[in-house]
Amino acid sequence: MTDPTNPYKHLYENPNGVGDQRPTALQIVRDQGVVGTYAGKVALVTGGTNGIGLETARALHATGVDVFITARDATKGDKVRQDILSTSEGKGCFKIIMMDMDSLESVRNAAKSFLNQSDKLNILINNAGIMGTPYSLTKDGFERQFGVNHLAHFLLTNLLLPVLERSATAKLASRVVNVSSSSHRHAVVSWEHFNSHPIIYNGEVAYGQSKTANIWMSNYLDRVYGPRGVHSLSLGPGGIWTGLLAYTPPDLVAAFKESPEIAPNMQSAEQGAATTLWAAVGKGWEGRGGEYLHDCRIAPPETGDLYSVMSSFAAPWVRGREGDEDRLWEMSEKLVGVESHNTSH
Repeated sequence: MTDPTNPYKHLYENPNGVGDQRPTALQIVRDQGVVGTYAGKVALVTGGTNGIGLETARALHATGVDVFITARDATKGDKVRQDILSTSEGKGCFKIIMMDMDSLESVRNAAKSFLNQSDKLNILINNAGIMGTPYSLTKDGFERQFGVNHLAHFLLTNLLLPVLERSATAKLASRVVNVSSSSHRHAVVSWEHFNSHPIIYNGEVAYGQSKTANIWMSNYLDRVYGPRGVHSLSLGPGGIWTGLLAYTPPDLVAAFKESPEIAPNMQSAEQGAATTLWAAVGKGWEGRGGEYLHDCRIAPPETGDLYSVMSSFAAPWVRGREGDEDRLWEMSEKLVGVESHNTSH
């Protein structure tokens, strides 16, 4: 591992499908030398009961951190808790916060529940998400992918920003990690039609818009709150066969599994969580942020087809065009009903 900005280059060069040589989240924790070193610190992961969220929580727990996960199903949450506590090298506690991201009221209640149980938060990982859903609305009337993937996380992050700021120290800044997707390449945020309409709705475009929003939110967070001890990174985890594909037609999934362009690039959930852990505990990211990552590196500019199914590269708008990040932040504040702690818009 000679290049600290691209430490696993040789492992990502010739992918060979699920379980190949590409690193797992736990390998990142071990390679960074942070097993057991986060004792007394606190992390919160949204959507921690399955897929890469579960493996993110598992790897984080090995650092010694106290882990909180959000869940919609208490039984699933408790099963994950028992599994991780019985197998983890970490000694931190593991707690479940109930949260339905289709409801901003539920998000507010989840933030309260967390703050009632912890007076610190060092790592927030906005991981939960839905993809390619049929047209539907959240309980608050937002197009569901934009509402769940972006607005719910925006509200949660804003409600937890004060504790993230208070938890930052000179040696360890707080980190907010937004799990985006290579599908951010499929759409920018549509200011006029972010809520879409059933007549013009395209599930793939709506998903892409929500994933671009994840990136712009991270960029804004790092720019404005970085000087106050809260840094943020966004990332594309790569392709994983998870429940995220629930709304993808079965014949399309079958075609993906046969595709020579797609199948070799797919990963296990443990591998899919690797870049998240690199962003969350990677020593090279201490005091830094504002980047979109993929394959445990800063994603280079896209040189191919922006509409290909998957890519480890970044769209031209990954930094946001002039004013985009501020505009999204201010629009999101109005939509969810929060006032920013930042006074220097």
